[in-house]
Amino acid sequence: MVETLTVPTQPYDDQKPGTSGLRKRVKVFQQKNYTENFIQSVMKVIEGGSQGATLVVGGDGRYYLDEVMQIIIKFSVAAGIKKLIIPRDGLVSTPAGSHLIRKLGATGGILLTASHNPGGPDKDFGIKYNVRNGGPAPENVTNKIFDISKSLTQLQYANIPSVDYSQLGTQTIGSLTIQVIDGIDDYVAFMKEIFDFDAIRSFLKNNPKFKVLFDGMHGVTGIYGERLFVQEFGLSQNSLMRYKPLPDFGGEHPDPNLTYAHELVERVESEQIDFGAASDGDGDRNMVLGKNAFVTPSDSVAVIAHYAREAIPYFQKTGVHGLARSMPTSRALDLVAQKLNLEHFEVPTGWKFFGNLMDAGRCSICGEESFGTGSDHVREKDGVWAILAWLSIVVHVNKTKPGMGIQDILQEHYKTYGRNFFSRYDYEEVDSKEANNLIQHLRELDITNQTFEGFTVSEVDDFSYRDPIDGSVSSHQGMRVMFKDGSRFVVRLSGTGSHGATIRLYVEKYSNDPSEYAADTQKALESLIRVALDITRLKQFTGRDKPTVIT
Repeated sequence: MVETLTVPTQPYDDQKPGTSGLRKRVKVFQQKNYTENFIQSVMKVIEGGSQGATLVVGGDGRYYLDEVMQIIIKFSVAAGIKKLIIPRDGLVSTPAGSHLIRKLGATGGILLTASHNPGGPDKDFGIKYNVRNGGPAPENVTNKIFDISKSLTQLQYANIPSVDYSQLGTQTIGSLTIQVIDGIDDYVAFMKEIFDFDAIRSFLKNNPKFKVLFDGMHGVTGIYGERLFVQEFGLSQNSLMRYKPLPDFGGEHPDPNLTYAHELVERVESEQIDFGAASDGDGDRNMVLGKNAFVTPSDSVAVIAHYAREAIPYFQKTGVHGLARSMPTSRALDLVAQKLNLEHFEVPTGWKFFGNLMDAGRCSICGEESFGTGSDHVREKDGVWAILAWLSIVVHVNKTKPGMGIQDILQEHYKTYGRNFFSRYDYEEVDSKEANNLIQHLRELDITNQTFEGFTVSEVDDFSYRDPIDGSVSSHQGMRVMFKDGSRFVVRLSGTGSHGATIRLYVEKYSNDPSEYAADTQKALESLIRVALDITRLKQFTGRDKPTVIT
């Protein structure tokens, strides 16, 4: 008989999950009963009740993972959870976790990750609840979690010793069954159903000079990268870098962009790597590049959509039923949708908005400018999927045009659709009050028909979205300043940081002039960026002369 303890607790007023769960500094989670309160609140919102439920539980290997895993197990026993499915060592990428929930028919899952945020004792941790469809809990569920957390007065958990989940097998504690599985097998088998592994393997074997380099950034996807690139595709260990998951990600920021993945970027250029790729801490983001080529996330989803039915067997079977992008993402995807006569959607930032469209069969491929790309195979963005999609495209185009590289594929795309020059400026850990003052300043602007360095303002608005599936309305999703020539810039505050506010400025300009297609992005956008900084008064509000990250 397992002893269940009931103890009093004091509620916290700051446990409101964002678009990707609750993210805070580790030291916040280490406060008395802070983590326990949140887990108890999650237990109370499980669909159909916690009694008899099955949950997938794991995370990206960051610092504090085991402590929280043990808390979840203790609370699961007390809550009457029937089964916990735990990948060995608790390691599972967010998209692989989504797949497990869907494949195994679980009630939901608890994913322990702060995604691309740094890890370590003084860095970030996160807890995310995913529902039955494998996607992040919708707002009505996260609101319930928050409401419960604000009035919680007691905790219930089992008085049990620590559980070992490093070995495959099954163990029972009271009425709870814990099944430890290989978290990589199911995901790799699923990828084999989606992509033509034989074609990829054959291409790499027949083109030994084609260099591949995958950067796991010491996040969880390193274990998937090793299985795929070395064991499945037959490449050497030299095709991998930073592939061992570490609790602090090697002291680095596990965010796959040109700033934080600079070591990969430098190696791709110096070693003339044909295909370079990186994924983030929990495996839902990606970056693809090659010698003399960087694929922006906005271009990436557009190119994948263009080639989907030709290069990816999954879409040859299922078809492509619609495309979607987050509002700040460039409109390159819209052009593909129009040419292919596909329905397309512009949604707020947050993967849950794509999930509704996917569940309704109206979206097959989607993406965000924040290095998130995915499809309806799972209900999370999927970094490894996107990397394999690009590798499949390279293999496909080389069947008829041998020697085609990533830069060639991009230039071919621009010849068909024109080019959407796009850049993002991130100002991280800005004073929250000043960040909100900046947004209010933009809301009060009256500059329609005014001209700035040749750019005439056509409209200023605060983006609002009405979900075509459930009719819900999401307001205040980002300020848009649009110009008569089709250019625009967007400003929004990000909810993915754990400390202060992050202001994101997105700048976009379209060109159908072939002489500009090979131009440097920052050069092409130089005057529009100046205009954006002038109108927003970003320097004045942030006190910063330059952004933290430019993408």
